[in-house]
Amino acid sequence: MLRLEGVTVRFGERAVLDAVDLEVADHEIVCVLGPSGSGKSTLLRVVAGLQRADAGRVLLAGRDQGPVPTHRRGVGLMFQDHQLFPQRDVAGNVAFGLRMRGTGRAEAEQRVADLLDLVGLPGAQRRAVGALSGGEQQRVALARALAPEPRLLMLDEPLGQLDRSLRERLVVELRALFGRLGTTVLAVTHDQGEAFALADRVVVMRDGRIAQAGTPLEVWRRPASEFVARFLGFENVVEATVRGGRAETVWGKLPVPGDTPDGACRVLVRPAGVRVVAVAEGLPCVVAGRTFRGEHVVVMLRPEDGPELEATCALEAAPGVGDRVGAAFAVDEVVVLP
Repeated sequence: MLRLEGVTVRFGERAVLDAVDLEVADHEIVCVLGPSGSGKSTLLRVVAGLQRADAGRVLLAGRDQGPVPTHRRGVGLMFQDHQLFPQRDVAGNVAFGLRMRGTGRAEAEQRVADLLDLVGLPGAQRRAVGALSGGEQQRVALARALAPEPRLLMLDEPLGQLDRSLRERLVVELRALFGRLGTTVLAVTHDQGEAFALADRVVVMRDGRIAQAGTPLEVWRRPASEFVARFLGFENVVEATVRGGRAETVWGKLPVPGDTPDGACRVLVRPAGVRVVAVAEGLPCVVAGRTFRGEHVVVMLRPEDGPELEATCALEAAPGVGDRVGAAFAVDEVVVLP
């Protein structure tokens, strides 16, 4: 459906996008993640035709979009602030794209009614957009983007202005909706939880380049670099030397996967792989802090040497601040980083 070939965008001397290659298949949901300034929103604007590429090509269904203006690309756009027309009611907003392409009145009215049912706002045609909640406005903006039946729907921080509980509920609804419609989606977000819940494939960007692409499980289980690991929130990263199936670190010798080659590297231990044990059974540590996270407790362990370790513990098993404990490491949660 969508292919980017060596797409580059420069602002002065800085490459905001640096020779980016990316493919999105029919009916696939791809979420682009990255810190501010990584190029993710610029990528979306290039695909939409709102930003000219300095090099490379954007192809939709095999056709080069370089000379094609935004309104003829057949893509739908939905932005973080919704950008609804305040002077129009809900029906007027949803039908906007249909009017632009000359859809007849009766057909447009039926399409609007069907879409409002689909997004959970049945019968809302005559409501004023200013009287809607944030979540309702998001649904109207989505219906408006879907109305012209775009071959590619692009979302720029679509849930960014909503509170967390509403975001978590809507992202599940969106994935189910796109699955029913067979919509091809390219979304940009800074929220990892949102991306991992919505996407078939996640693309992590850094400094205008793709740092890693894969399924949510692949990216989560096997970050491709220290940057990706830390961007995902993993802090247990240290230098190591692998010898004979063990990684020698400041935390002692850690187990690594059996096919790991010998040599210098860095290793990540996910918090789930740090087990709190008796002092005599592991790396001696003092509990420096603990944070309640609903279904578990995050415990910060301070060893005598090296950086602190983050561990996750069941509620009933979490030690208290100041307790002396041991830290043991599970091989399944140790990732060797390039």
